[in-house]
Amino acid sequence: MPLALLTQETARARATFRATQYTMLGRLLPGLLAAASATRDAATGREREEANVALARGYVLTAELALKQHDDAAWVAADRALAAARASGHPVPIGESSRVLAITMRRSGRCPAAVRFLTDEARDLDARDVQTGAVRTTLMLTAAYTAANGGDRTAAMDLLGTADEEIDRWRAVTPSGLFTVDATQAHADVYRIGVHNALGTPDEGVAIAVGLDIDRMPTAERRARAWTDTARMWHALGEDRKTFSALRNIEREAPQEVRRPALRALTSDLLFSSARVQGVREFAARTGALSA
Repeated sequence: MPLALLTQETARARATFRATQYTMLGRLLPGLLAAASATRDAATGREREEANVALARGYVLTAELALKQHDDAAWVAADRALAAARASGHPVPIGESSRVLAITMRRSGRCPAAVRFLTDEARDLDARDVQTGAVRTTLMLTAAYTAANGGDRTAAMDLLGTADEEIDRWRAVTPSGLFTVDATQAHADVYRIGVHNALGTPDEGVAIAVGLDIDRMPTAERRARAWTDTARMWHALGEDRKTFSALRNIEREAPQEVRRPALRALTSDLLFSSARVQGVREFAARTGALSA
């Protein structure tokens, strides 16, 4: 495939992910990966580097999609993403690929190892450049959430602080070109809510959630993620009606997102709680948490 067309197709797949059109993304990815691999194998020099970037990002999307479905294919996809990214020599896709590989490590219970991996990769990125600085921020945020899942509050809060410092450094410049996540204060605030959920202190996330303008976040996938962490926070606090309101906001933003296994499980918990929330049963049937 001509390199310009490959880049265009990679951008199309990214836009499909950001729009939470996961069924369509699943149809696009096999062809994209095959084309990127064939183009890389036929290329030399700079064109080979760029084809490796496209291949890495195709595998990043594959890993992201597999992670959302709790599919073990995420391991293979993340490993291949990092291999292609390292072959490209470009630091931004290396950071993006490292992030999804660390998430697969966290999902397998290897939280301390994932935190070390993320911080090591972040250390290798140039903090003086806006793009690599933005990637450093996303690695620190992912490391903070990973540390929280491992029960390490001190590390989680320190890493959040480091990410905030990175964001402050680039506040006057809006980083562009990051592939699946953003390096903004709103994005950091969502991670902070998730960290408190993971640490078992959801009450500490309430003020952050109340002050967060989710509707202004730039993509449906990120808005859905913010509402997901908010729903988990309210659920942990026993606020069933607020939990259901957040779940409906996820459905409004991203109907396919709310059918993910984790969100179906949350809906099921809400359905069988002692409180009676009007509309939950219909919502559960509609989203696959309850057979119609």
